[in-house]
Amino acid sequence: MNNFSEKPMNEIKFSQDNLYREDSFTDLRVGTIRMLTPVKPDGSDDTTRSPIFIGQTQVMSPKGPLPIQGPIDAKSLTEAMEKFPQVMEQSLQQMISEIKELQRQKESGLILPGK
Repeated sequence: MNNFSEKPMNEIKFSQDNLYREDSFTDLRVGTIRMLTPVKPDGSDDTTRSPIFIGQTQVMSPKGPLPIQGPIDAKSLTEAMEKFPQVMEQSLQQMISEIKELQRQKESGLILPGK
């Protein structure tokens, strides 16, 4: 949200040209799809911009549930639901790769700048 070192709170402005209405859809079983619908400052739909879809689920690990999230490239909720399994699998595989890389770095004893 706000980086306190950048601007005092009384100087931040809400971006009226980048507004979205958030709707959440779930099957109460495997996950949730958030749909961010572009809106104009008056709250009406902004049909000049495309909606944004974000899939969310969780997988069980030995240490408990792990949240998985990823953007879904879709034009409609129906298309987002169809792509949901593939996107969640890709997000999971990416997370696993990142964890393995962190473990590899830790085991190598290398200290990398910016890490």
